[in-house]
Amino acid sequence: MRSEKLFTEAKNLMPGGVSSPVRAIKPYPFYTRSAAGSRLMTEDGECLIDCCLGYGPLILGHAHPTVREAICACTEDGWLYGTPAEKELTLARMLIADHPSVDMVRFVSSGSEATMAAIRLARGFTGREDFIKIEGGFHGAHDGVLIKAGSGATTMGVPDSAGVIPDVVRHTLQVPYNDLEALSGILENNDNVAAFILEPVLGNVGPILPDDGYLAEVRKITEEHDVLLIFDEVITGYRLGIGGAQVKYGVTPDLTTFGKIIGGGLPIGCFSGRRDIMQLTAPAGPVYQAGTFSGNPLSLSAGIACLKYLHDNRGLYSKLEKNAQIIGESIPWARKGGFVNLGSMFKLFFRNAPPRNYLEAKESDTQAFSLFWNKMMKKGIFLPPSQFETNFLSVAHTDDDVATIAGAYSSCL
Repeated sequence: MRSEKLFTEAKNLMPGGVSSPVRAIKPYPFYTRSAAGSRLMTEDGECLIDCCLGYGPLILGHAHPTVREAICACTEDGWLYGTPAEKELTLARMLIADHPSVDMVRFVSSGSEATMAAIRLARGFTGREDFIKIEGGFHGAHDGVLIKAGSGATTMGVPDSAGVIPDVVRHTLQVPYNDLEALSGILENNDNVAAFILEPVLGNVGPILPDDGYLAEVRKITEEHDVLLIFDEVITGYRLGIGGAQVKYGVTPDLTTFGKIIGGGLPIGCFSGRRDIMQLTAPAGPVYQAGTFSGNPLSLSAGIACLKYLHDNRGLYSKLEKNAQIIGESIPWARKGGFVNLGSMFKLFFRNAPPRNYLEAKESDTQAFSLFWNKMMKKGIFLPPSQFETNFLSVAHTDDDVATIAGAYSSCL
């Protein structure tokens, strides 16, 4: 197999043979030659229906014509300036118009960079040092948030990273998701908390959904203690609809981070929020942030094209949700209790009921998931190779694709 040969060489060239740990599928990952619509074509000649979609950004599917045309047009004018470009204003206006909580934005190159800057900004605004995250919540790969992180770190069983020094860890506090009492308890006993950052819907260990009223109560508690609320909408932004989770659940955070879909499949990130906070960002204020590739014209072009398409075709969200429900309905009754979906996000947890937090998700039968995943691959369905990753659908998935996925779920289970 060509993928096996490539991986054997890659292990001598790159740590673990991959550029991101979650790609290290055992005994070796498949290598992708090309992608179009809902399909991946591998170096081994396989054609796979893709329910990973780059881990979320590709809501329009692979190589969507609208996005591809925008990228190609941009290359005619160059693809890196190192100066401001009007497209920054265009995408900024769209984000601000779609999110009532957002007055100003700063573009960066990844979701990790966005969350790192948002936490720094919250500390700069409040003058406090600590912040709270959700146990199992994933906010990228920078030091302060690699504490019981979700995503690949959870899968590998090493949620704490070597190289993260104790002086950083001691300022990172954690609470379980859907646990208001734990959040209140920390804030009642600590007046040095700058911010609470959370994925409003846990995506990198899920999806795990908020209890009814949970997010509204989180907003109330943080306001009572004068603590900034940061919504990490890198996954949920434009995935759950125009306005993301904050509009869906009617909760207004102080800061929001975006990524994935807002770049149309190209690298991008953004932190945003209230004007009085955002104006502390350099060069307007003392909180430093910079990046060579921030506001890259290619990413901006792809993002603008993608968001315009979503605005012009809002009905696609209900269709995506219906398709995810069709997949859930195909699951045999003995497993159906562990199925979760929200919009185009879905996952089957190998446990008797949907988890409410990280510890419950960890109770899932990962050996059973591994067997299931391999069976699905043999059926030509590529799911994220972890019990602790969300599956996604795109507008490129046809009715036949959805029927094929549903049939594979039924037979493989």
